[in-house]
This record gives sequence, C-alpha cells and structure tokens, in this order.
Amino acid sequence: MLQAMRFSSLLIVAVWLGATVFLTFGAGPAFFSPAVLEVIPRYHAGRVAQVVLDSFFEFQLVCSWLAAVLVLVDWATTGRLPRRWVLGLLGLLLALVLVGGTVLQPKLRRLHAVMYAPNTSLVQKEEAGSLFRRWHGVSQVGNLIVLAGVALYFWTLASPVPVRPGMMYPGRVA
Repeated sequence: MLQAMRFSSLLIVAVWLGATVFLTFGAGPAFFSPAVLEVIPRYHAGRVAQVVLDSFFEFQLVCSWLAAVLVLVDWATTGRLPRRWVLGLLGLLLALVLVGGTVLQPKLRRLHAVMYAPNTSLVQKEEAGSLFRRWHGVSQVGNLIVLAGVALYFWTLASPVPVRPGMMYPGRVA
C-alpha cells in the first residue's frame, strides 16, 4: 500500500514536471517560431497559446491538488508528519498556479485583445503592448518558479525517507 502511494506521488509529480518543462521550453516557444508565424499571423498564434495555457492551468491545478491530497493520505496512513518546508513548497506551488491561471492569464488575454483590436487607437495598442510585455515577464518568472519548485518537490519524493528516532512506522520493528 505504501509503495503504491509513493509510486502515485512520484508519477503525478513526474508528469507535472515533464509537462511544465515541455510547455516552457518546447511548446511555448514553438507557438512564436518563424515556422509557425509563416503559416498563421502573430495574433492567432497568441490566441492558440492562450487556449493551451488555459488547459495547462487546469492540468497544473489537478496535479497540485493530487500532490497535496497524497501528502495528507501519507500522513493519515503512516502517522508521519510531513516536513514543514515541503508543505510550504506545495502551498506556494498551488498559490502560484492559482494566481497564474486566475489573475495573470485573464489579464494577459485582455491586453492581447486590446493590442490586436481593430477599433483601438495606436496609443492604446502601445500601452497595452507595454503592459502585456511586463505582465508576461511576471508570468514567465512565476512559471520558472513553479518549474523549479516542482523539480525540488520531485527530488524530495525521490530521495529516501529519513527515519526519525523514536518514531514508529508500519512494518518497522522497534
């Protein structure tokens, strides 16, 4: 049972990490590559990227919640309290995913629409473009923090669990 939970935790976080790496370094840049921009205009590439990011937000939300639930299940079944910094890391990851998906992405979507709307003035387009670049940078930094955090969490899961003196674990003889 404990092996199955450990495997499930590792699998969820490995998939989350792999998807984050792929989106950040593979799919994300591909949307705006010269090859793609030869086929579709930049506005449409941006809209497609937004649709993918909406799906990715939901995916990350599921992964972060599953990771948190498995920590709680592990705690309930083994009696082993999770390390505080690990709980803090999971909380931070969940918060960053929520802020990215519910605050930053809608803001970027609105600014993108203004940048390319036919009925907006040149001044409005330039202002929206400037704000878009700034908020996109914030979003990218948040994404890199999530990527590093998920990698760190994966490393903690993959590392052997230290046995604390005086603690009784199922299957361990005192």
